[in-house]
Amino acid sequence: MEFIQVAAGEGTCTVRVDGPVGTHVVVLLPGKSDPATVFDKVCERLHNSGLRTVVPEAIDGIDEAAVIGILDGLKLGWANLVGSREGADLAWLLAARSFGRFQSLVVADRGHPAVPDSEGRVLDSTCPAVELPTTVMIGSSRERVQADVSGRHVYSEFRVVQLDGIADIARDASHELATEIVLRTSSW
Repeated sequence: MEFIQVAAGEGTCTVRVDGPVGTHVVVLLPGKSDPATVFDKVCERLHNSGLRTVVPEAIDGIDEAAVIGILDGLKLGWANLVGSREGADLAWLLAARSFGRFQSLVVADRGHPAVPDSEGRVLDSTCPAVELPTTVMIGSSRERVQADVSGRHVYSEFRVVQLDGIADIARDASHELATEIVLRTSSW
């Protein structure tokens, strides 16, 4: 695994880059309180599937422009995008506002920013629709309505995966998350 310092916004960001060099790269954005290691088991499975991974050490202070800066700094024209919790919020915004930079979107524990969450909060009512094949993974039926309504904000193939009893998909369902990412990176 390589730790690379990349210009991101007004500063620099350390990213973990690993896996075989090939046609598909997956950018994984952790939640704010999660270390990059939350994706270690997922990354191992992705590497075994021939996918290269890029994981910022932390997403504190990282916004849409910073992620695009990371991609530019690594000379990546486009990538598959994955996010967990707050990283998923950022992933939705990136996918919606960065047309042509991302190939697919997999988010865990979050719906589209324009859709009210289970407590009625809306992150960003102005967030445009996503035009990428998208998978929303949820850990309880309580999040199902938000996940299903998010489909109205996806102008491409859309899928919801419900894993009941999983509090943190990135940490507790690495097999399932890796499977969904591999499915989204496949061209079949």
